[in-house]
Amino acid sequence: MRFEKDWGRLGLKLSDWKKVKLSELGTIVGGGTPSTKKEEYYGGDIPWITPKDLANFGERYIEHGSRNITLAGLENSSAKILPVGSILFSSRAPIGYIAIASNNVSTNQGFKSIIPNSDVDSLFLYYLLKFNKDKIENMGSGTTFKEVSASIMKSIEVFIPTEIVEQRKISAILGAIDDKIENNKKINHHLVA
Repeated sequence: MRFEKDWGRLGLKLSDWKKVKLSELGTIVGGGTPSTKKEEYYGGDIPWITPKDLANFGERYIEHGSRNITLAGLENSSAKILPVGSILFSSRAPIGYIAIASNNVSTNQGFKSIIPNSDVDSLFLYYLLKFNKDKIENMGSGTTFKEVSASIMKSIEVFIPTEIVEQRKISAILGAIDDKIENNKKINHHLVA
């Protein structure tokens, strides 16, 4: 099969892949919104990200959104601290905005983020979710707007290399391509400016 030969040229072995549920790759975490009626919950030093922050965000890594929350806001809502390397995946309005946390962040309830297990490469998981975005979106439900629940997110099956070394090889290849795309966008932006 040509596909297997192509992967083989890259030093990757398709025979070492396995089918797993997303819940086997890490902890799936929802977010929350502190009460907007309490000023003391906002303006702190905890980055708080909403799907709107990712709407026109064309990069892989994110360190903050347009607003921050305070420790009191975090403690009095269902928002949680997500560590570096967590994959932020918007689960509603719309489904499929995605980024990797470059520092500790929190999100609103519009996310089902994944804190990867130690044997899962964050960048690989980012690309895996991007690749499966349409599949995940099609599993959403709702009348006003579609949403993917935590239970659905946990049950989604994907194929991954069993070894993190293989995951890193793939993410390095895809990352190098994205780096070139991002550099070309910067060059084009400077030419227009």
